[in-house]
Amino acid sequence: MKITTIGIDLAKNVFQVHGVDERGNPLIQKKLKRNQVLKFFVQQKPCLIGMEACAGAHHWARQLRDQGHTVKLMAPQFVKPYVKANKTDAADAEAICEAVTRPSMRFVPIKSGDQQAVLALHRARQGFVKARTAQANQIRGLLTEYGIVLPQGIGHVAKRIPEIVEDAGNDLPEVLHQVKELVSALYFDTNGMLFFLLPY
Repeated sequence: MKITTIGIDLAKNVFQVHGVDERGNPLIQKKLKRNQVLKFFVQQKPCLIGMEACAGAHHWARQLRDQGHTVKLMAPQFVKPYVKANKTDAADAEAICEAVTRPSMRFVPIKSGDQQAVLALHRARQGFVKARTAQANQIRGLLTEYGIVLPQGIGHVAKRIPEIVEDAGNDLPEVLHQVKELVSALYFDTNGMLFFLLPY
């Protein structure tokens, strides 16, 4: 009998595969190491392959699609109702294999490498922005302990710190004058706003 549908439970090192024929009869249930995946699917005739849209899914979808297979990605929450037993890799692969054949299933479009790169840049930038905001809030909090209150807004930190440090009239201990050096370790964009925080 010919395998028509395969469900793959993706993992870092060992992948679980579940394959059925056109009647849904199980024909293959096996584990594959990462370096065995492509070799296995090269030997298979083109079929429908289902995977959960998780880490690495778009990469594998592109790889298997290049081998002539039809690959579909599904959100994990839509696959969960098809798990028949306790959650194991084998049960997950079987559930994926069944879910991918459902007419009402909603699929996730497979992203190209360029699309994923753009998303990676956005995520990296969000991380930098979050770190920048946290550092500015920390500096504002430290200064508040000494009665120095800065207005909200990240731009106020960069503008006010130099004058605060130079002000001999405040109660800021000498050791906290290093805050100025910390702020000077921040990059600024063309508008003078804090943009990227160097680790220290």
